[in-house]
Amino acid sequence: MGVIDGAMNLVFGGGRNVVSETMGVFRENAEAQAQREAQLQAAALGQFASEFQVERKSVWDRFIDGVNRIPRPALALGTLGLFVSAMVDPVWFAARMNGIALVPEPLWWLLGAIVSFYFGARHQVKSQEFQRSFATTIASTSNVVHNLGVLDALARDRDGGDDANPALNEWLRDER
Repeated sequence: MGVIDGAMNLVFGGGRNVVSETMGVFRENAEAQAQREAQLQAAALGQFASEFQVERKSVWDRFIDGVNRIPRPALALGTLGLFVSAMVDPVWFAARMNGIALVPEPLWWLLGAIVSFYFGARHQVKSQEFQRSFATTIASTSNVVHNLGVLDALARDRDGGDDANPALNEWLRDER
């Protein structure tokens, strides 16, 4: 009994597992690797979150954002209104269009520049929002790939591995 206890204490004694520690030299600990990957991914997502964090807006900023949303619908609805007014009262419409014909050309250029800058700035903001959402999607790609690998392993285990149906496995190899 003393020899067996001595051998067991040599291998597993002192609160240590010598076999496990020795295996750790040759093979990476899967649980520790998963923890490191989770920490790395959390750090990357934290960096993205801090980079693209949206500040809380004041009442004034929200009011201005609301005002900035008016021109596009106003232009679209105004244009539709012009079509309706031309059909409802053509004389009234013709009088208004004659008035617009009297606007000097430099004023049309100014109006064109203002509208172009407004829509150009709005396009830039929307483009930056798209890039932010794209960065978030890219950040989650490694997680999706890992999950697909886990699901594939589960499917193989469910199907009994490679020994369940040799004919099917050969057919699948030929398909790849």
